[in-house]
Amino acid sequence: MFKHISVLFWFGFLFFQSTVFGQHALFIQINDIPGTHVADSIFIAGNFNNWNPGKKEYVFSKRANTYSIQLQNIPKGIYEFKFTRGRWGNVECKSTGTDIENHLLNLSSDTVVQYSVEAWKDDFTAEPKPHTASPNVQVIDTAFFMPQLQTTRRIWIYLPEGYQSGNNRYPVMYMHDGQNIFDEFTAGFGEWGVDECLDTLIRNGKLPCIVVGIDNSPRRINEYNPYAFKQFGKGLGDKYVEFLVKNLKPFVDKKYRTKPGKNNTIIAGSSMGGLISYYAMLQYPNVFGKAGIFSPAFWTAKEINRLTALRSKELDGRLFFYMGKLEGNEYVKDMNKIVEQLQKYPGINIYTIIDPNGRHNEVAWRKWFPEFYNYIIK
Repeated sequence: MFKHISVLFWFGFLFFQSTVFGQHALFIQINDIPGTHVADSIFIAGNFNNWNPGKKEYVFSKRANTYSIQLQNIPKGIYEFKFTRGRWGNVECKSTGTDIENHLLNLSSDTVVQYSVEAWKDDFTAEPKPHTASPNVQVIDTAFFMPQLQTTRRIWIYLPEGYQSGNNRYPVMYMHDGQNIFDEFTAGFGEWGVDECLDTLIRNGKLPCIVVGIDNSPRRINEYNPYAFKQFGKGLGDKYVEFLVKNLKPFVDKKYRTKPGKNNTIIAGSSMGGLISYYAMLQYPNVFGKAGIFSPAFWTAKEINRLTALRSKELDGRLFFYMGKLEGNEYVKDMNKIVEQLQKYPGINIYTIIDPNGRHNEVAWRKWFPEFYNYIIK
């Protein structure tokens, strides 16, 4: 619940700066909160701060029963956010305890918005989430060693119906954020439903595929970025992709009946996972011949444009790009810039979706996964 007020002179000189430089001031006020936890700090987490639920720079000031925060020099665009008390377990929710949609704001001028918080998630007894992975999903290893990163990781695999009783060989799709693709129990924000989707498509005559899911880690932002980024630190993406190519793929090809060639080796992911999927295609064009690039976080890796210019001529595979319009115009522009560079080379087959109502979440990626699969598996 909120009220929206555009202001002209609320921010004085800051307004002048924002007008001149295309940056805007955003003043957010919370006027009504539950009577519990009134002594706790309230934070804002959104696509402008990498959804960090407790970053000190994004804490509200309290005066009487009102909480407020002023965000300065914000570029125009579409922003999504929620309020927390420092952790995702303490995020706002509906008065019934159910999750709420992200707040959505299209910022085009200096703006004041007012909200209320209905309830906090931790004031409700959490219902245990169900396991939803289909019988065709297994865990290869709960601690698969990653020598390049000196750590271990859980690895999942989806074997299509009929695999155990036949002798056929299959294409393989490698997907990041493995917790989120098969099982609601392990998914932080909802699952993609990849297994149910493929079960249905294959029964309806679509060619089958093996899917390998690699869990993320607390170093996700670094592991899925090949470049250093000032907000997050050193990139570990080269080591992560090398693990996929030199350790995980050889293991999968040896243990399972795969088609190991590049035309049958696919890589896919969303957000930072979309970035590292695209990077893997550029770095190993003889290994990965197809990629699903959902909501790619190209804004964290500006060097990807230069690498695209250098490596595009080496690509001859299929690439699926997705972005939701509601994710923000700048993110759409970043993706389109990459697509425009790739389109100069006739050997690259590109399919681009920009969903006018799409957001940056698992609901959107689950919605468009069947479209991606139908395009990528020929």
